[in-house]
Amino acid sequence: MKGRLRGRVVSRAVVVVTGVTAEGNREVLGCDVGDSEDGTFWTAFLRGLRERGLSGVRLVVSDQHLGLKEAIGKVFIGAAWQPCRVHFLRNALSGVPKAKTQMVAAAIRTIFAQPGADHVAQQLDVVADTLSFTLPGVAQLLIDAKEDLVAFSTFPIAHWPKLWSTNPLERVNAEIKRRTNVVGIFPNDASVLRLVTAVLVEQHDEWEVAERRYLSEESMALIDQVVDDLEDKGVSFTITA
Repeated sequence: MKGRLRGRVVSRAVVVVTGVTAEGNREVLGCDVGDSEDGTFWTAFLRGLRERGLSGVRLVVSDQHLGLKEAIGKVFIGAAWQPCRVHFLRNALSGVPKAKTQMVAAAIRTIFAQPGADHVAQQLDVVADTLSFTLPGVAQLLIDAKEDLVAFSTFPIAHWPKLWSTNPLERVNAEIKRRTNVVGIFPNDASVLRLVTAVLVEQHDEWEVAERRYLSEESMALIDQVVDDLEDKGVSFTITA
């Protein structure tokens, strides 16, 4: 959104973090205003969350902002990172001839339509191998992103649709945009935060009184079991960021 910084009107990024507790409930964890491509900003922001008590982070799902992945590795050691599949697909298709975009998109989506974690990894290899003949750039992109792109598969299958993209945040973002568009240009970052925080407090309260958990208690209890089962099958994965 637009705001004034040092006397100039510039684009300012509002970053919002939500989380799912061990009990399966959603919470708003924090927000800030800054440069979303600045690694220093991300590191300071995530450290602020940790200092406020955030711990036990198992997976971070986000867009592919520059500096964010490195910041996650510094602040939340042991947490996996899952790039949003929607944004990954958009990036992968950016260099594909228009006549082939539907075919490539359909092929990549098959990676996420598998019945188990081992099948997900195998399908990514199959798709990359198939595309290597005609679209080597896309194939290499899949290979390079493999560990991160399939991070969701180390969690219970019931969680997958809510882990492989940032779509669950879109409703929150849409409400923030609706409320901030009325203002137009903010006088400073503090004024942005005041309005955004008010919107997020409302959202947090709504989640607190929700009748159903975001992720069921039973499925949350399966997280460690899924990891143990994968290791027993010889499926290796790296939980790093």
